[in-house]
Amino acid sequence: MVYPEITHIKNNPTLEGQVKLVQNVVYSTATGEDLKMTLFVPWNMDCPEIEKEPKPLLVFVQGSAWTTPDFDFEIPQLSAFARKGYVVATVGHRDTGKGHPFPAFLQDVKCAIRFLRKHAGEYGIDPERVAIWGTSSGANTALLVGLTGDDPRYETEEHQGFSDAVNAAAECFGPTDLVAMGGENLENPMFRDVIHNWFGPDSSRWVETAREMSPVTHVEEGKEYPPFLLLHGTADPVVPFDQMIRMYHKLLDCGAEAEAYQIDGAVHEHDFWSGEVYQIIEKFIGKYIQRK
Repeated sequence: MVYPEITHIKNNPTLEGQVKLVQNVVYSTATGEDLKMTLFVPWNMDCPEIEKEPKPLLVFVQGSAWTTPDFDFEIPQLSAFARKGYVVATVGHRDTGKGHPFPAFLQDVKCAIRFLRKHAGEYGIDPERVAIWGTSSGANTALLVGLTGDDPRYETEEHQGFSDAVNAAAECFGPTDLVAMGGENLENPMFRDVIHNWFGPDSSRWVETAREMSPVTHVEEGKEYPPFLLLHGTADPVVPFDQMIRMYHKLLDCGAEAEAYQIDGAVHEHDFWSGEVYQIIEKFIGKYIQRK
């Protein structure tokens, strides 16, 4: 019998594209609870004999109505980003439903970014190449992080001396103007409990806090910001499509760099997602934090 020649395939000595999941990484203990993240890091971080270059960092914040995020929801999609050469961190934060109103979640995510820069060598991160991406309430957080880099108002005591600024920020169906979105609901007793959770117990400050929690109010003409990517479904029943339009126009009016995409007929999460949407996000992030 004559056997077909066996095909030769080159090996992968640098383990390029191979990643591992690292769960329950504690980045903060100062709040009285362990705040955690899940990381995708290169396999070769465990192999000191392999020469390697630091990877760009993508920080992801899952939407949760500013409660405890579900780390597992986007793991299959985030792993695809990791295989393309990113260290990926999906970050948790304090829960507004457990007595931690704004700005707790923003402080926490910024703290996580400082932690990751502090431990860049341990996780194979290039601290000069950091992007953030979020969905829904996590998108609100991503926008706020992008607009308030190294702002002392939102800096906690942990990991000081490291920056929480990012090179690019992407958001999907996030609230951008809480005052416009809440409208009369800010005074509606039916919504009092959830508004109390988000903005704190002092109802006399709810409108003021809603403004501060609104990314659109942080955009100022003449200030330098990272580039922004905005995506939103036109049929979103939870966060109105107009929220993206407001943000997009405000960014452009103030001279910021921004791209916007409307997902025709899409609702909140669900049919919003497609291969094309992920490609748009990856292309945008790669443009600003991958090597040229």
